[in-house]
Amino acid sequence: MKTIKIALLVFVIAFTSTLSASTDPIKTKRPSSKIESAEVAKQISRLLEKPTFSIEKELTAFVTFTLNKENEIVVLSVKTDDETIENYIKSRLNYNKLDLKLDSEKKYGVPISIKIK
Repeated sequence: MKTIKIALLVFVIAFTSTLSASTDPIKTKRPSSKIESAEVAKQISRLLEKPTFSIEKELTAFVTFTLNKENEIVVLSVKTDDETIENYIKSRLNYNKLDLKLDSEKKYGVPISIKIK
């Protein structure tokens, strides 16, 4: 009886770990064409021009965003080690319009690099 309980426990643990490992993560999309990618990058870099703080080293971040019905950027997340950069990117990008029409139901990802001038 004890062997059956142990075997059942091992089976349950193996089965649940397999189920949790087979989930699909949400994937972010980059704009579909190279022209769209370049135009999105240009517009975002223009919105992030002239930071209000001093830059001592090159700073990087990865921004995940979507668009609302008015074609405004809604920042979902900013992956970076620096909280100042995260707040700066969110304040500069959130609810600014893009001149390019993208699908508002998709999530997009853009790498950001702020360099010393």
